[in-house]
Amino acid sequence: MTKPTHTSRIAVTMPRLSQYGGAESFAWRLSAALAQRGHEVDFICGRCEGNAPEGVNPVVVGRFGGTRLIKLLWFTFMCARKQKQGGYDLVFGMANSPDQDILRIGGGPISVFWQLSKQAWPAGAARSFKMLRRRLNPTNWVMHKLDNLRMRRTKKVVAVSHFVRDLILQAHPYRTPESIEVIYNRPDLSKFSQPTDEERAALRQQAGIEQGRVVIGTAATNFALKGVRQLITALADLPEHFELHIAGGRRPDKYIRLAQKLGVEDRVRFLGKVDDMASFYRRIDIFILATFYDACSNAVLEALACGCRVASSARNGSAYFLPDSHVFPDPADVPAMTALLRKMEKEERPVEFQWPSDVPSGIDPFISIIESMVSK
Repeated sequence: MTKPTHTSRIAVTMPRLSQYGGAESFAWRLSAALAQRGHEVDFICGRCEGNAPEGVNPVVVGRFGGTRLIKLLWFTFMCARKQKQGGYDLVFGMANSPDQDILRIGGGPISVFWQLSKQAWPAGAARSFKMLRRRLNPTNWVMHKLDNLRMRRTKKVVAVSHFVRDLILQAHPYRTPESIEVIYNRPDLSKFSQPTDEERAALRQQAGIEQGRVVIGTAATNFALKGVRQLITALADLPEHFELHIAGGRRPDKYIRLAQKLGVEDRVRFLGKVDDMASFYRRIDIFILATFYDACSNAVLEALACGCRVASSARNGSAYFLPDSHVFPDPADVPAMTALLRKMEKEERPVEFQWPSDVPSGIDPFISIIESMVSK
């Protein structure tokens, strides 16, 4: 991109200035890119973790209050105050603040998230208790109010996937499709590549995978939300040579008990935190994300880059890159998932994934939007 002829004062808002976390990393890289192009960039945040990018000025408002609700209200108030004091040409928002010129939505409307994700918990007491806790939490209601305010006040909204854009339109029907752009958060796929047959065989041997086994893999921090219960249930209906490997997560005790109850405990491996995800993808046969809600999972794209056969529920933004036959509508529909996994066992391993040239992604499209708005 050519350097702009006109530079501007720009604010980026985000609760944390950090290089860790998907949204935080994106905000860090965007502010760095704007500063490199000559813009005067302030990063308004609650706290600063590590060094700010060169040329970026952290405006730290602190984290006042002992509860999550007070901290949220404090940051919202102070963010608006600093924006007013700064006299910025443009404010790029990634926080729960009602006012900005451009708003990037990395998750989705809280009301739709509640509606879709509640199925992740078993019907009955577990689900009712989870929903009651959500409804009684005042922080959730403040976030819901702020979500409505920022959607009504922000002219330019950018969603991280077509899935998120459609959910925004569902929750806020007064917005038009033309008012919401879609720019995917493109992961660094250079770290993920398809192994040779020899490399894959060596990785499977190192992991103790016996010959003839079909390894289904998934990645989950929140086991309930990512459909681990449904996958273990599906495994019980699959032939004995299928096994399930789960990367990530914590406290798997109740899922271990479920596997024991269904008689598949010897075919389920809970791996905990996996530092080398590339090797994980390269040694499995099928990667599946039975998620009840995911704005745009990087894991699906990483697994594709490693040559996995990949399936996902339709409630995941990166399902956009999969063939329709590998996308199942309902992650609670265990028989449909089971049938799909049986079918995928017989398919050839795909060619390595290449990012489509006609799908906007990464930092550059945001730079173009920002600079076109400040030049008007």
